[in-house]
Amino acid sequence: MKEISINKLIHYWMATAEHDFVTMNALFKSKRYSDSLFFAHIVLEKILKAHVVKHTKDQAPRIHDLVRLQEIAKLEISKEEKDFLYTTNEFNIRARYPDYKLSLYKQITKEYAKNHIDKTISVYKKLCLELKQKK
Repeated sequence: MKEISINKLIHYWMATAEHDFVTMNALFKSKRYSDSLFFAHIVLEKILKAHVVKHTKDQAPRIHDLVRLQEIAKLEISKEEKDFLYTTNEFNIRARYPDYKLSLYKQITKEYAKNHIDKTISVYKKLCLELKQKK
Protein backbone atom coordinates (compact mmCIF):
# COMPACT_ATOMS: atom_id res chain seq x y z
CA MET A 1 0.00 0.00 0.00
CA LYS A 2 1.05 3.56 -0.57
CA GLU A 3 2.27 5.53 2.44
CA ILE A 4 -0.56 8.06 2.07
CA SER A 5 -3.16 5.24 2.16
CA ILE A 6 -1.53 3.75 5.23
CA ASN A 7 -1.60 7.11 6.99
CA LYS A 8 -5.28 7.58 6.06
CA LEU A 9 -6.12 4.15 7.47
CA ILE A 10 -4.24 4.84 10.68
CA HIS A 11 -6.02 8.17 11.00
CA TYR A 12 -9.39 6.48 10.37
CA TRP A 13 -8.85 3.93 13.14
CA MET A 14 -7.57 6.56 15.56
CA ALA A 15 -10.43 8.98 14.85
CA THR A 16 -13.13 6.35 15.18
CA ALA A 17 -11.52 5.01 18.37
CA GLU A 18 -11.60 8.53 19.79
CA HIS A 19 -15.27 8.92 18.85
CA ASP A 20 -16.13 5.61 20.52
CA PHE A 21 -14.05 6.59 23.55
CA VAL A 22 -16.41 9.54 24.09
CA THR A 23 -19.39 7.20 23.63
CA MET A 24 -17.96 4.72 26.16
CA ASN A 25 -17.64 7.46 28.77
CA ALA A 26 -21.12 8.85 28.06
CA LEU A 27 -22.66 5.40 28.42
CA PHE A 28 -20.88 4.91 31.74
CA LYS A 29 -22.08 8.29 33.01
CA SER A 30 -25.66 7.41 32.02
CA LYS A 31 -25.33 4.17 34.05
CA ARG A 32 -25.41 1.90 30.99
CA TYR A 33 -22.52 -0.12 32.37
CA SER A 34 -22.64 -3.21 30.17
CA ASP A 35 -22.98 -1.02 27.06
CA SER A 36 -20.01 1.07 28.18
CA LEU A 37 -17.94 -2.11 28.47
CA PHE A 38 -18.99 -3.18 24.98
CA PHE A 39 -17.66 0.17 23.74
CA ALA A 40 -14.50 -0.31 25.80
CA HIS A 41 -13.83 -3.33 23.61
CA ILE A 42 -14.53 -1.35 20.44
CA VAL A 43 -12.19 1.46 21.52
CA LEU A 44 -9.33 -0.95 22.12
CA GLU A 45 -10.07 -2.90 18.96
CA LYS A 46 -9.84 0.22 16.82
CA ILE A 47 -6.68 1.61 18.37
CA LEU A 48 -5.08 -1.84 18.03
CA LYS A 49 -6.13 -1.93 14.38
CA ALA A 50 -4.31 1.38 13.89
CA HIS A 51 -1.20 -0.34 15.27
CA VAL A 52 -1.75 -3.32 12.96
CA VAL A 53 -1.91 -1.03 9.92
CA LYS A 54 1.19 0.83 11.09
CA HIS A 55 3.13 -2.40 11.59
CA THR A 56 1.95 -4.45 8.58
CA LYS A 57 1.51 -1.58 6.10
CA ASP A 58 -1.77 -3.24 5.10
CA GLN A 59 -5.46 -3.30 5.99
CA ALA A 60 -6.30 -4.55 9.47
CA PRO A 61 -7.94 -7.98 9.48
CA ARG A 62 -11.68 -8.24 10.08
CA ILE A 63 -11.30 -9.80 13.50
CA HIS A 64 -12.31 -8.64 16.96
CA ASP A 65 -9.88 -10.58 19.16
CA LEU A 66 -7.84 -7.94 20.99
CA VAL A 67 -5.02 -10.31 21.89
CA ARG A 68 -4.68 -11.48 18.30
CA LEU A 69 -4.60 -7.87 17.07
CA GLN A 70 -1.90 -7.05 19.64
CA GLU A 71 0.10 -10.05 18.41
CA ILE A 72 -0.25 -9.07 14.73
CA ALA A 73 0.89 -5.53 15.59
CA LYS A 74 3.90 -7.02 17.43
CA LEU A 75 3.17 -4.84 20.46
CA GLU A 76 5.03 -5.69 23.61
CA ILE A 77 2.66 -5.59 26.55
CA SER A 78 2.76 -6.87 30.10
CA LYS A 79 1.07 -10.08 31.22
CA GLU A 80 -1.41 -7.93 33.16
CA GLU A 81 -2.29 -5.97 30.01
CA LYS A 82 -2.67 -9.17 28.00
CA ASP A 83 -4.97 -10.63 30.66
CA PHE A 84 -6.96 -7.40 30.53
CA LEU A 85 -7.35 -7.75 26.76
CA TYR A 86 -8.59 -11.34 27.22
CA THR A 87 -11.17 -10.13 29.74
CA THR A 88 -12.23 -7.27 27.49
CA ASN A 89 -12.78 -9.71 24.61
CA GLU A 90 -15.66 -11.14 26.64
CA PHE A 91 -17.59 -7.88 26.45
CA ASN A 92 -17.63 -8.01 22.67
CA ILE A 93 -19.16 -11.49 22.61
CA ARG A 94 -21.38 -11.27 25.67
CA ALA A 95 -22.90 -7.94 24.70
CA ARG A 96 -23.93 -9.17 21.22
CA TYR A 97 -26.04 -12.21 22.05
CA PRO A 98 -29.35 -11.92 23.96
CA ASP A 99 -28.80 -14.76 26.46
CA TYR A 100 -25.34 -13.48 27.36
CA LYS A 101 -26.50 -9.87 27.30
CA LEU A 102 -29.16 -10.43 29.94
CA SER A 103 -26.73 -12.19 32.26
CA LEU A 104 -24.19 -9.44 31.64
CA TYR A 105 -26.67 -6.74 32.69
CA LYS A 106 -27.15 -8.54 35.98
CA GLN A 107 -23.44 -9.04 36.67
CA ILE A 108 -22.00 -5.62 35.91
CA THR A 109 -21.92 -3.33 38.91
CA LYS A 110 -20.95 0.32 38.83
CA GLU A 111 -17.69 -0.50 40.65
CA TYR A 112 -16.78 -3.31 38.28
CA ALA A 113 -17.52 -1.14 35.24
CA LYS A 114 -15.57 1.81 36.68
CA ASN A 115 -12.49 -0.35 37.30
CA HIS A 116 -12.65 -1.74 33.78
CA ILE A 117 -13.28 1.66 32.17
CA ASP A 118 -10.36 3.16 34.13
CA LYS A 119 -8.06 0.39 32.90
CA THR A 120 -9.39 0.82 29.34
CA ILE A 121 -8.58 4.53 29.52
CA SER A 122 -5.06 3.77 30.71
CA VAL A 123 -4.37 1.17 27.97
CA TYR A 124 -6.01 3.33 25.30
CA LYS A 125 -3.89 6.38 26.20
CA LYS A 126 -0.73 4.25 26.25
CA LEU A 127 -1.51 2.82 22.81
CA CYS A 128 -2.29 6.29 21.41
CA LEU A 129 0.99 7.62 22.75
CA GLU A 130 2.93 4.71 21.28
CA LEU A 131 1.28 5.27 17.89
CA LYS A 132 2.25 8.93 17.89
CA GLN A 133 5.83 8.13 18.93
CA LYS A 134 6.24 5.61 16.09
CA LYS A 135 5.43 8.14 13.35
